[in-house]
Amino acid sequence: MSYKVLVADPISVEGLKSLNDDADFEVIHQTGLSEAELIDTIQDYDALIVRSQTTVTADILKAGQKLKVVARAGVGVDNIDTETATKEGIIVINAPDGNTISATEHSVAMILSMARNIP
Repeated sequence: MSYKVLVADPISVEGLKSLNDDADFEVIHQTGLSEAELIDTIQDYDALIVRSQTTVTADILKAGQKLKVVARAGVGVDNIDTETATKEGIIVINAPDGNTISATEHSVAMILSMARNIP
């Protein structure tokens, strides 16, 4: 059995490599969908992957008859109606450590900038 995964926001190829390499997943990229388009599309998918562009509303979640999981490729889940997801039995996951290295690199760069008086 193959799981259909809808990627609704731009995500790097490397970020989706493990899903693309697994024969159990059929990964479909459809970015820039409106809420109405996503409602029409989501009914055929088992999983939805978003970043921050897409707001996953109650209507989208209710339209996802097969939807089992919504994954946020990022830290927060403020763009996902988690209350409705819970009521519908849909798991919501995120990547809370996704930007740890980038944030650290930025902090070190700012410290060096201040130490060298770089505006």
